[in-house]
Amino acid sequence: NTTGTLRIRATRVGKDTFLSQIIRIVQEAQGSKVPIQEFVDRVTGVFVPVILVVAVGTFLFWAFLPEPMSAIAQYAETGLPWVHVEGISPLSLAVFAAVAVLVIACPCAMGLATPTALMVGTGVGAAQGILMRSGEAIQNMRNIRVVCLDKTGTLTHGKPAVTDSVAIGVPVTELFRLAASADSSSEHPVAAAIVQKARDEGLSFSPPATFEAVPGKGVKAAVEGRELLVGKEALLIDAGVDTAPFAEALNMFQREGYTVVLIASDGAPLGVIAVADTLKPDSRQAVEALRQKGMEVVMITGDNEQTARAIAREVGIERVLADVLPSDKADAIKRLQEEFGYVAMVGDGINDAAALAQADIGIAIGTGTDVAIESSDVTLVKGDLLTMVTAIELSEATFRKIQENLFWAFAYNLLAVPLAIAGILHPLIAEAAMALSSINVVGNSLRLRSFAKRV
Repeated sequence: NTTGTLRIRATRVGKDTFLSQIIRIVQEAQGSKVPIQEFVDRVTGVFVPVILVVAVGTFLFWAFLPEPMSAIAQYAETGLPWVHVEGISPLSLAVFAAVAVLVIACPCAMGLATPTALMVGTGVGAAQGILMRSGEAIQNMRNIRVVCLDKTGTLTHGKPAVTDSVAIGVPVTELFRLAASADSSSEHPVAAAIVQKARDEGLSFSPPATFEAVPGKGVKAAVEGRELLVGKEALLIDAGVDTAPFAEALNMFQREGYTVVLIASDGAPLGVIAVADTLKPDSRQAVEALRQKGMEVVMITGDNEQTARAIAREVGIERVLADVLPSDKADAIKRLQEEFGYVAMVGDGINDAAALAQADIGIAIGTGTDVAIESSDVTLVKGDLLTMVTAIELSEATFRKIQENLFWAFAYNLLAVPLAIAGILHPLIAEAAMALSSINVVGNSLRLRSFAKRV
């Protein structure tokens, strides 16, 4: 902007900005430990004292048992004269062997095996728009057996729009005016769609005198002296409203996969508004990829059964948990954990926060609410469901590198320590081999960077 005026409002600065939050999450993940690291720490805690004892034993063996020393020294002359020098004293050879044991057994490679792979893996993930909060999440993602997907904002864009309506006893414009008045204080995406439709039609509406959001059902509001109910059929039934006049329109819209909003005023029916939310283009592909990996995919939503199943058919999901209230989503996750084991929950809204926390792996859509993101173990910054499949594959690749690193670190010690004890490994050679093992671990971890080129 070089000729006009540009006004900018900063809503976040410094450590509160989204970029700073990403940096903090990545740093915390890189500094955390995966559960297998605890096992390595315990092994190392035993390994080091054992090696000290072995080094002392090696020294005593070579220093005070000349007969075995002579036999091995003679063997060394025939092919492996690393330490054999003409006329070397038993004490010198004992020191050489003991030092070689200490140097070759230095557990540097063991200590580097996990954090190097973790650091590269989380860095690659961040570059792909995948923020992993902890090392535990990276390890556990490979154990997922069930993936639960929220509908609105996860499988769909989360930006519903009004598609149709049926008024009962009032003009359609009046239906929208009253519904928008009641919903104007709601933050729900469906309410926002109704309000936006009223604005597009140029309707003026009044803010409600009283307002109550009923979780998972709708809203109650007092508008212009009327007691309005706007929401699901269950909301009206709880209030004692006869829903028979809505039946025909309700069934027709639900068969089409629409979210249906019923409106009643002072106990009398006013009409029905149908709202549709388009699927994300990658939803079906992501579900298919998860199923190919042998995972059970479940849709869990507060929407009605008919609408939920219509959307589920489009994306290829067979198991649907519909009409689930926000307070019951965490209980639904518990039941799935008891049935299958490791469960991942993918969601984006405030009503998903408890379920995300309950799941073994909570995966938040980055375009969703801050509460959902803070409750999750993994955040998909772009809101792309295929990124979730990438996250699982990256978890598997990272853990595989950790296993490879640990294998080579342990195998190296198992092979090299006996040679050092036998007195056929010079301390300088042992030092070079120890450094080489650490370089091997780091290099193997860096190979994870090629993962970014494959996806």
